[in-house]
Amino acid sequence: MTEHDWLAERFEADRGHLRAVAYRMLGSLGEAEDAVQEAWLRLSRSDSERIDNLGGWLTTVVGRVCLDMLRSRKSRREDPLDDTYVPDVVIAPAEGTDPEQQALLADSVGLALLVVLETLSPAERLAFVLHDMFAVPFEEIADIIDKSPAATRQLASRARRRVQGAAPAEEPDTARQRVVVEAFLAAARGGDFEALVSVLHPDVLLRADEGAVGRLVRGAQAVASQAITFQRFSQYSELALVNGAYGLVTAPQGKVFSVMSFTVADGKVVEINILADPERVAELELERP
Repeated sequence: MTEHDWLAERFEADRGHLRAVAYRMLGSLGEAEDAVQEAWLRLSRSDSERIDNLGGWLTTVVGRVCLDMLRSRKSRREDPLDDTYVPDVVIAPAEGTDPEQQALLADSVGLALLVVLETLSPAERLAFVLHDMFAVPFEEIADIIDKSPAATRQLASRARRRVQGAAPAEEPDTARQRVVVEAFLAAARGGDFEALVSVLHPDVLLRADEGAVGRLVRGAQAVASQAITFQRFSQYSELALVNGAYGLVTAPQGKVFSVMSFTVADGKVVEINILADPERVAELELERP
């Protein structure tokens, strides 16, 4: 086996982990793949014999690439993302998920958390994702953002407070998630306002991106009213795994129109995120089991 073949084999073994890092950093599946590919190019141009910990080296390289992409993204935007922006989603069938799809879902995190991560500065996001999600030491993160370990620790701490204050806790039991989402869908299909209110937390938040009229709606009655307008589309909706949790994919004539992500806690829906950006949903395909 040549050195190049050995490096390629090692890299492929780490690809899932690297993609997970990049997806959390960027909230974009396409950009995450680009970041991972850039890490491979940098590895292939490096002296691998001088790399003691290849996995750690690749993680920090992906982190550095993602940081550059976030900073570039921010400088290109004339206007910051508004409160209705919904990151990319990872979807899979509710049943019969194959090993490849399971691996992809393992790369995902709850959409509500990704929404909050979008509000962090690039350096805060890097410090939080690498340290809190992947246990990278602050000393290594400090080298990436050119700050002291103490300053890096403060960035992560500030990001952690913002995440804890904004991202709702999620029901870990997927069976309970499913019951609540199925109840929501049944009520929406039946146009049953009271049944919708009963499955929604009093302070539930609905975030719909510009593809779905671009709005934030808060409160069970207001969200239930919005869901009633969804009745004519709900016949085309089906259960799916959205970022590892139960959600709904609406696909008239088999073409994905929108994806609804639900955050469930204590038997109630506490947050709904709707991705309906035509360009991004056009790239989504829901494979049947």
